[in-house]
Amino acid sequence: MEASRVSMGCVYAIVAYGARAEEVKGILEGALDEVDRIDRLASNYRPDSALSEVNRRAPHGAVHVEPELFEILSDATAYAAESGGAFDVTVGPLVKAWGLFDGDGRVPAPQELARVRRDVGYTHLVLDAAQQTVAFDRPRVEIDPGGIAKGYAVDRVVRLLSTRGVRAALVSAGGSTIYGLGAEPGTSAWEVEVQDPLDRRKVALRLPLKDRALSVSGASERFFEAGGVRYSHIMDPQSGRPVQGVLTVAVLAESGTASDALGTALFVAGTVRGRRMLERHPGSEAIFLLPAAGQTWRSIHVTANRESAPASHVPARTVPLAH
Repeated sequence: MEASRVSMGCVYAIVAYGARAEEVKGILEGALDEVDRIDRLASNYRPDSALSEVNRRAPHGAVHVEPELFEILSDATAYAAESGGAFDVTVGPLVKAWGLFDGDGRVPAPQELARVRRDVGYTHLVLDAAQQTVAFDRPRVEIDPGGIAKGYAVDRVVRLLSTRGVRAALVSAGGSTIYGLGAEPGTSAWEVEVQDPLDRRKVALRLPLKDRALSVSGASERFFEAGGVRYSHIMDPQSGRPVQGVLTVAVLAESGTASDALGTALFVAGTVRGRRMLERHPGSEAIFLLPAAGQTWRSIHVTANRESAPASHVPARTVPLAH
């Protein structure tokens, strides 16, 4: 059975196998309802969400939040701390300053960028675990959960499917975070394709997923061009500018939450710092697609213990830029 629904700003799609069609159909509808519930909890695009309420009230004092939202924000600050700020859910003001929140796209003036940068930094989030409250220590701080909430929703769906007896399913959050539960019947794993960053008609990588998550962060997902320069939606919180010099990062990890957050963090941090981050997540790995001479790309496979040419399951090939 297959089911899909637009939620959290993308299409959540599920393919699942089961013995009885009507039973599986009901399970999938419930799973998509769960995605909608998380959207109502943790979306910064919905003014009626619990997170939007935090963004409005936290500059003025501590806001009590339900345990699930507090858990998401706690996980986000943990990933921010271990990545040295490469992953940071307070980049919301930067995304807006560059016009990437509403899709217009613009290069902010230096004075505006300097002002906005002062309001960005995960240390501006004051979390009180005992009281389950969130506060901001600056007036214009804003949470953007885009780098973790979709992965969290994928994990919630996988948990629901598992508890309802589904043993083989592929769960996709807009193609950017995907979890392979079990394996498609007759195979050893689900096979997932990663799009070529320079030619959307081509496939860059084919990766096997079995009880594992894949998140893909790419400069071609959302971007604009100005003055002959392409600016992606993925921000470097420290420089206040969109990341340059990386096309795509694909991260394999044990959960959607981990792969989602690590994907953003590694896109910002690069291969060397990225390897140190992966050491804290045994079994995780990343494939970087980087610009190469002659309008092509090259791939680097990074694990906790090594940086090398692509692993055997990752095609080592260079694809020319389509004109």
